[in-house]
Amino acid sequence: MGGDNHADVFFEMGLMYATGRGCAVDFIAAHKWLNIAAIKGSDRAAALRGDLAQTISKAELAAALRAAREWMTMH
Repeated sequence: MGGDNHADVFFEMGLMYATGRGCAVDFIAAHKWLNIAAIKGSDRAAALRGDLAQTISKAELAAALRAAREWMTMH
């Protein structure tokens, strides 16, 4: 199913930002992409997103949620 493929891509993007693989570590971007992947059905992304949410500040979490919401509205 196409949605699963997209969820995997978004999960990988979240992982990339969370670990700094090929880019600077950016926990807000990581949470944003993991959140989108979770919305698209990725259980792995939902679990990692939960772990990440516990390590970032409330302001960072709010920014990440806002970014994910804006992205979902645009796409």
